[in-house]
This record gives sequence, C-alpha cells and structure tokens, in this order.
Amino acid sequence: MKMKTLLAGSAMLALLAGCAAGPTDDRAADPEMEDAEVAYQGTLPCRNCAGIDLNVRMLGDEQSSLDERTFTLRASYREHPQEPPDENYEGNWEVLEGTEDDPEATVYELTPSGEGQVYYFLRIDDDTLELIDPQRRRFQNNEALQLERI
Repeated sequence: MKMKTLLAGSAMLALLAGCAAGPTDDRAADPEMEDAEVAYQGTLPCRNCAGIDLNVRMLGDEQSSLDERTFTLRASYREHPQEPPDENYEGNWEVLEGTEDDPEATVYELTPSGEGQVYYFLRIDDDTLELIDPQRRRFQNNEALQLERI
C-alpha cells in the first residue's frame, strides 16, 4: 500500500514539475517573436533642404543577443540643392539605460557596420522614438525629431 502511494505521489510530483517549468524562453512559446521587426519613420528638420525623411527598421528585441539585434536606416534629403544620394546604413542596435533627465529611460544606440554615423534614439513610448545626442540629451526642438511606428 505504501509503495502505491509513493509511486502515485512521485508521478503527481513529476507531472506538476513539468507543468510548472513550461517553456523557459518566451520566444519558444511564440515563434513570431524570433522575427520581430519594428519600423519607424519621420521627417527631420534640415537647414539646406525641405527635410530629411528617415526610415528605421529594427529586427530582434531587447532580450535578443547583440548579433540578433540588427537595423537598417535610410535617410533621404528632400529638395536639397546638391541632391545628395540617399544614405543607407545597416548594423546592430544596443539598449542603453538612462538619459540626463531620466535615469530609467530606454535609449537605442544604432551602430552601423563599417563607416557611418551612430544614432541614438530615446524610446518615448511603444510607437515613438526621438533622436537625441550622443550624450543622451534631448534637443530643444525634440518634437520635430520624432519617428512614429509604422
């Protein structure tokens, strides 16, 4: 009798342990998360032209390894007198924490592979990024430097 109780108890314990463990990786439960891509766009001010159209696509998420967090960035100059070609960058993005005004803020650092400008974006909310300076300070005309999720 004790042996049956012990076996039944062990089986129940094993069953509960298996249920409690569940998937350990959130992406295992949702395969779409592995290919998570977020896109933002906006038009930044420009001294010599009608604006700079900026399109940013970020692949991966904040829990992904750095190699899995990639981006593409395209900057197109509107009505620029010298008609410069579009700038296209690819590289990796990193998550930084804090700005001068908010130590809890989330900042994305986009570093191109090879040559190119490093971009810093403050995450305003799920749908808005704002271009900030390398010291993680906001510009005075910050609303004009925001990109919206598409």
